[in-house]
Amino acid sequence: MGIFKRIKDITTAEINRLLDQIEDPITMLNHYVREMEAGIAKGQQALSNQIFLEKKQLALILNTEKMIAKRTRQAKLAVDQEEEAIAKLALQEKLSLEKKVTLYKEQYETIKNQTGALCEKLNQLKKKYNELQHKRLLLLSRLNVAQSMKQMHNTSVFLRTETITKGVARAEERILMMEAEVEANSRLLQDSQIISSYMKDAALEEEVQKELENLKKTRILS
Repeated sequence: MGIFKRIKDITTAEINRLLDQIEDPITMLNHYVREMEAGIAKGQQALSNQIFLEKKQLALILNTEKMIAKRTRQAKLAVDQEEEAIAKLALQEKLSLEKKVTLYKEQYETIKNQTGALCEKLNQLKKKYNELQHKRLLLLSRLNVAQSMKQMHNTSVFLRTETITKGVARAEERILMMEAEVEANSRLLQDSQIISSYMKDAALEEEVQKELENLKKTRILS
């Protein structure tokens, strides 16, 4: 169980305390992540070994029980054949095997309990690992934002924001003036065209009227 000793050490309070004491919290978190990954790998290997021992012990129990059943049959057969000596030997071994199988079963229960405890510790370590990974991602995000903000504050563009804003305002004002000049020229041109058109229409009307009068005089004389 020594491989899980760090579980007690790496608590949330411990992590927060250490993070406050170092200049680079991400480096410390990366160190803990690597350490816990190594612990999880060792824990999984230990669990595999423990499960192997558990299955091996169970196989030993089953095999011993088969031997007990076999010796029981042999003893019965020897009695039926009136071979008392053979029957005694079979029963003697049967009793010895029964004591052994009782011990094997006790050992098996102990191994099973150890396997359960190991599995629980491994799950605890994995849970801590996931929590640490989540905290690491959050801190990386916060660090990225903080560094970006710091870089923006240090740039000349950020320091000249007020000057840039005033420059943009002046540029906008100049554009508005240019647009006003264009609109004024457009209006003057339209007014000039209207006056010219009106004058042309008046002259034409006068000529038409003269032609009409001349036509009337010609018709009267004829």
